[in-house]
Amino acid sequence: MAATKASKEQKYDRQLRLWGDHGQETLENAHVCLINATATGTELLKNLVLPGIGAFTIVDGHTVSGEDVGNNFFLSVNSIGKNRAQAATELLQELNTDVSGNFVEESPDKLLDNDPEFFHRFTIVIGVQLPESTSLRLGSVLWSASVPFLVCKTYGLIGYMRLVVQEHTVIESHPDNALEDLRLDHPFADFKNHTDSYDLDTMDRKDHSHTPWIIIVAKYLEKWLAEHNGQPPKNYKEKEAFRHTIREGIMKNENGVPEDEENFEEAIKNVNTALNPTKVPSTVEDLFNSEHCKNITSESLSFWVMLRAVKEFVHNEGEGSLPLRGSIPDMIADSQKFINLQNVYREKALQDAATVSKHVECLLHSVGKPPETISESDIKLFCKNASFLRVVRCRSLAEEYSVDSVNKDEITSCMDNPDGEMVFYLMFRAVDRFYQLHSRYPGVYNYQVEEDISKLKLCVNSLLQDYNLNINIKDDYVHEFCRYGAAEPHTVSAFLGGSAAQEAIKIISHQFVPFNNTFIYNAMSQTSATFQL
Repeated sequence: MAATKASKEQKYDRQLRLWGDHGQETLENAHVCLINATATGTELLKNLVLPGIGAFTIVDGHTVSGEDVGNNFFLSVNSIGKNRAQAATELLQELNTDVSGNFVEESPDKLLDNDPEFFHRFTIVIGVQLPESTSLRLGSVLWSASVPFLVCKTYGLIGYMRLVVQEHTVIESHPDNALEDLRLDHPFADFKNHTDSYDLDTMDRKDHSHTPWIIIVAKYLEKWLAEHNGQPPKNYKEKEAFRHTIREGIMKNENGVPEDEENFEEAIKNVNTALNPTKVPSTVEDLFNSEHCKNITSESLSFWVMLRAVKEFVHNEGEGSLPLRGSIPDMIADSQKFINLQNVYREKALQDAATVSKHVECLLHSVGKPPETISESDIKLFCKNASFLRVVRCRSLAEEYSVDSVNKDEITSCMDNPDGEMVFYLMFRAVDRFYQLHSRYPGVYNYQVEEDISKLKLCVNSLLQDYNLNINIKDDYVHEFCRYGAAEPHTVSAFLGGSAAQEAIKIISHQFVPFNNTFIYNAMSQTSATFQL
């Protein structure tokens, strides 16, 4: 068992640094359904099989054609005539023996007719190159079962993704440039006792130059507050004066020349970070005020139970602050001083998590659930990331497509730039209309391109009319989409497949924040955009 764990750690080393053991475990317990093993579909699945998802099932009723082999690395000449799901499964499984691959030789429409509950068992369902009618039917089934649905399309040099998920909670959002949680403006008792144990005036040079910068700032801040009616430095002028006070504290040699003390320089550099006020972020306040947090029932997800417990902590023991994160940045200090300071923060974080744990226990008891329903490790992780919690709520496809609830404002404002990515979204919708009317995509054969231009233009106009959109789409785009002939170039498929796999991993692992809700990629200009539609 230990050998297996070690070999897994070696195999997945780089990604474990991204999402940790717990993230990998979630991935290995996931079962992903892919509909249609086209070039985009197999590229997407490749990027899920390599990091080690538990299992995948490909649903595809198509037979492999010569055209498929031309743009799909996971189909060979020998695959022609075979079912596409079977052929792709065999080759994809060769990438990672840890992953279990299955296939269903049926179209999604047939499954929706005969056994719609088939799709309920999956962690996420990914539909590739689906007609609009199938996407809407499947979207409705998955929406009611609360199963995340990711729609992907590659059409010529344009890629499209749409995420459909009722509610997606994220504990580890991994924000860029997150500020440290030091609490220097509201020092807790153990930290205050720890800083009081330092006397900068009586130290020898070695100790003085190896005192952590957090202690230095805390000591000088205490003096500042005593001299300024308890008010910390707020504006640029005050902060400069505060920096000057710290600089004056640098030890001087017998000639009165300041010594080279990097820890003091570090303190001066980090004044802004250190003086950042401790408060509950507005995004977390909004979550505190949501109905899901206020009304905890036996049906509530553990996320909401823990959030309510944190809210109760903030309003009681936390005195307006979230549980302490418990980490400090690297800094110039001797090992013992750094470890001692680190332990002060760690201990306080553990105390806060233990208090939150008691609140969780009471909440679980109140809805008739045993305390072990939510583990201690989950509560610690939640407390550590309390500042960065996110909830993503997408609109359903039915809402997006309905004439009554279409997001006209977003479409109209984005079309102020007639060459922006929004035009491609409208072209995708027009192409879907064309397919509904003619049971094929425009310009699939060269001889059809010219006659299909006028037909597609009619679809564009009817779309704009139905949604009462007073905008203009250039003829160039209509011509371009007819010339694409629904082709799925491998380069675009590979990019979109990689992007979609990344979003699928976010959904599966509940780490990092997925996009909301529509993503368009333009391979001609190498640009992309996200819209809330």
